[in-house]
Amino acid sequence: MGTLKFFKLHLRVPFLLLALLEFFICVVAVYVAVYVRFNGVALTEVEHVQSPVVTSILFGLVMPTTMMAMGLYQSRFRGGVLGVFLRSVIGFMCGAAVLALLYYLVPQLYLGRGVFGLALLIAFFMVGTIRPIFFYYVDRDILKVRVLVLGAGERAGSISKRLRRRVDRRGFKIVGYIPTTDEVSDGVDTALLQKIPQDQIVNYCLNNDVDEIVVAVDERRGRVPMDALLECRLRGIDVIDILGFFEREQGKLPLDLLRPEWLVYSEGFARSGFQDLTKRIFDITASLLILGITWPFMVLAFFAIKLEDGFEAPVFYQQTRVGYLGKPFGVLKFRSMSTNAEKDGVAQWATKNDSRVTRVGGIMRKTRIDELPQIINVLRGDMSFVGPRPERPEFVEKLAKEINFYHERHAVKPGITGWAQVSYPYGASTEDSEQKQEFDLYYIKNHTLFLDTLILLQTAEVVLFGKGAR
Repeated sequence: MGTLKFFKLHLRVPFLLLALLEFFICVVAVYVAVYVRFNGVALTEVEHVQSPVVTSILFGLVMPTTMMAMGLYQSRFRGGVLGVFLRSVIGFMCGAAVLALLYYLVPQLYLGRGVFGLALLIAFFMVGTIRPIFFYYVDRDILKVRVLVLGAGERAGSISKRLRRRVDRRGFKIVGYIPTTDEVSDGVDTALLQKIPQDQIVNYCLNNDVDEIVVAVDERRGRVPMDALLECRLRGIDVIDILGFFEREQGKLPLDLLRPEWLVYSEGFARSGFQDLTKRIFDITASLLILGITWPFMVLAFFAIKLEDGFEAPVFYQQTRVGYLGKPFGVLKFRSMSTNAEKDGVAQWATKNDSRVTRVGGIMRKTRIDELPQIINVLRGDMSFVGPRPERPEFVEKLAKEINFYHERHAVKPGITGWAQVSYPYGASTEDSEQKQEFDLYYIKNHTLFLDTLILLQTAEVVLFGKGAR
């Protein structure tokens, strides 16, 4: 019950249930607000609300959506109680703004200021009350997938090394490790070792309510009990390899475990003319929508750069990047560094507190305003709105020698934002690039319009809270 696969994306069942619960809370909040505001009058009896059901459902849809944009349905969220509260406040404020705009465009849906404000307060406090209770039961393993790991070596030990925190394990619980050799990795909890004969694996799974077996054997040849695994499958127990497990639980593909044959035979990497067309329509629609919202900030950025550096200084900066199928193109950005940032002609990583970044540039980088001119690249067809970030040719040449499967990132168009950008902080080293490559490979393998939409919503959190900005 840990995850549900939807449009190639593994969605965590607890968070789906939480979103559904909060949707109903918001819908009920509208009815309660009307009842309180009008002394026991039902929503369907209020004259100025012409579509009571649609109005309440709209309220219930908008609020969870804006909370999702704040990162409140991410299993890896580590912001603490204060972080949840702050994001909830901002999420409800954004939801109120979206609803106000919709009420202006469609007056028949308007609730009235008193009812609207009261519904917001009721929903906010009900959501704030139900979330701690909900996660208390989630963390007690009630909704987790019970996992048996086949293997106890390095690959099996990588589960604990990669998924150390409690929030990383909200989707599963390891009930045991079955070693196939005498080797036991440091990452394996010896208390969970189950030295049982291969013909008893099925009985062990049935007796311990195992939902899934993760095959994490270091050397498969002659050591994987295929007959036992087949019998488990026939009994309704899922069998998955370690790469598929990490793909689901982390949303990335670990490069140290990845093999070309796994990529060749696994699902994903689907391409069709229809998908390309819908992706292009999404890019143009998203670009025009964001342009319509952000053009005042772009105008402010234009004049701020001029005021800081003089009216003769360039506002835009064009830099060569590697795009789709390895073809170079010129990416357009607001200039955030001094005009002689690379006067020696050597490409450099941006670093924390980089002295080359101007005061205005520092603000633009934290808010991602410097990236907005790339909307022109998207409309021109050089980029998509969502995809792996394009890198400079000098860095691509270097990184391709040090990072496995690096050139595979060019199988799709680069993007203004991407799965790696919303999942990992700013990368300014080979190690960071390797981590981001794991997320980018996941996106390239599983990208759909649904995933693009989720990334676009989560980008709002990155912008508002300055995650990874330099």
